[in-house]
Amino acid sequence: MTSTPSDQEILVLKDSRVPVEQILTLFGVRVRNHQTVYMISRALADVGLATVPDFAVCHQHDYVDVVALAAVVPEKDAEEEDDEDPLPSHILPRRIQIGELEAARRGVTTVNLNGTVSQATYLMRTKGLAHIPVITGMAALHGVVTWSSLARMYETGKSPTLENAMQKDSLPVADARQEFFSCLPVIKEHGYLLVRGDDGCLSGLVTAADVTERFEGAARPFFLVGEIESLLRRCLGAALDQEAIRAVQTNKKADQRSGLVTDLMFGDYLRLLDGTQSKPVMAANADANWAALGWTAMDRTQFVRHLERVKDIRNRIAHFDAKPLPAEMIEELVAFTKLLRDFAS
Repeated sequence: MTSTPSDQEILVLKDSRVPVEQILTLFGVRVRNHQTVYMISRALADVGLATVPDFAVCHQHDYVDVVALAAVVPEKDAEEEDDEDPLPSHILPRRIQIGELEAARRGVTTVNLNGTVSQATYLMRTKGLAHIPVITGMAALHGVVTWSSLARMYETGKSPTLENAMQKDSLPVADARQEFFSCLPVIKEHGYLLVRGDDGCLSGLVTAADVTERFEGAARPFFLVGEIESLLRRCLGAALDQEAIRAVQTNKKADQRSGLVTDLMFGDYLRLLDGTQSKPVMAANADANWAALGWTAMDRTQFVRHLERVKDIRNRIAHFDAKPLPAEMIEELVAFTKLLRDFAS
């Protein structure tokens, strides 16, 4: 269960070099995801601290320096907005471990070495499984019963025992910390991969279907957000002049505002169109920008609120979270993409 330590407990870490695991333990965190990373980052920032390198991208046994936040975050220009939304540093490409897949952590259905073939096939039929490891305890792996190994046993006329029914040679097994992409050829060859946790016991079984599901769930939202941004730029770039674009590029110095729609951040799209924003000048500019689009049949309020939700979803998927994006969020992205396709055509 996560917990928030006191400011004094966090400040003890200042100017020290500690393993990531120590920071996670301090906050009662076992698994890093977008929620726990945000919680820890926010708590560190609240007392003026940060880690170098970012604790979110390091292995839990790696060491990081806990330093003053000012040492890693440059001071903002006076004209720079506070509500910019650049991608967080921990979404940059990093080493992905096979143990990050849910299937590698959800346990394995097994049979004991003293069991029977009928026990194995019953589990395979009733649970829809194609692979049943044969074990002693949870660490000693003797083999794996598959439909192919069963067929081979019967084809060769051997007696129906687990010893004869299981595949015993060249079993595909990996440590949970092993690099994900190095495991793909093994999964491709065997159709599955057994994963051992830090304690040496089997923690999961990854199939080709699990890999496909994980990356379909991760990649589709990225592509949808990418298409949404492309369509927004096409629509806005065709309707607005460079001065309208420069007016929202407040995160840059005046002489560095390009006026190009391709240089906009996602939050800038909202500033271009939201007539309810707090700054009167920006709100008035947004009214003029909406009129320039000529979308008279579009409900502006609903469109802007939908765009705001898309921005929030975009920021969420930027954290390579082990959990897939909820179906309702993907539906939000799909609906907004279809809407923009109609108006951009």
